[in-house]
Amino acid sequence: MRNLIHQSKMSGKLDEMFAINTNTLTNKFCIKQHKAKGDKHICIKCYSFKSLLEYRQNCVEPFQRNSDLLSSRILTHEEIMAFKPKGKLGIYRFDGHGELINNIHLKNCMMIAEYHPEFVFALWSKRKDLVQNYVFSSGKPDNMVLIYSNPVIDRVMSKPPKYFDKVFNNVSGEHPLENCTGQKCKDCKLCYVSDETIIVEKVK
Repeated sequence: MRNLIHQSKMSGKLDEMFAINTNTLTNKFCIKQHKAKGDKHICIKCYSFKSLLEYRQNCVEPFQRNSDLLSSRILTHEEIMAFKPKGKLGIYRFDGHGELINNIHLKNCMMIAEYHPEFVFALWSKRKDLVQNYVFSSGKPDNMVLIYSNPVIDRVMSKPPKYFDKVFNNVSGEHPLENCTGQKCKDCKLCYVSDETIIVEKVK
């Protein structure tokens, strides 16, 4: 069986990493957050919206295929096993572009991680209730790292929400807890394989 899931080789901060991305431009949650009022909401500065509308337009079609596939039905065992995670780092990202679409999407992410224990998977999400309800009822694989993406700039959270492993914060200037700014994920790996629970990065 051929692999139906599109894998993306990332660049920039995520250089040498691979991700399963979805289409930010059609995600109802992302659209709503991108239109949020006030300059402290990180989503109004969304890099994904800008890149997919401008210099990454060629990614829209494969990302949309992932959106449709992962959110419409639970993948079969054969389909998940046909997916072979790429990369030599042993770490993998869900939604370098995009956000959780629904509970089906989350279930498929959990199953992909469970069926591929040789990799550490990390999922960033602002959809706290969706993630918390899922983990409460179904748990999560040991190799899945759940990272709450704090939507408010300069409101650094001192601990992750319940059932999340870490919280990712953005600040507009220097901060005593800043530990991410200017690093590449392949060198840092704080979000993937460290005991650190509070991640702080300066907004570009």
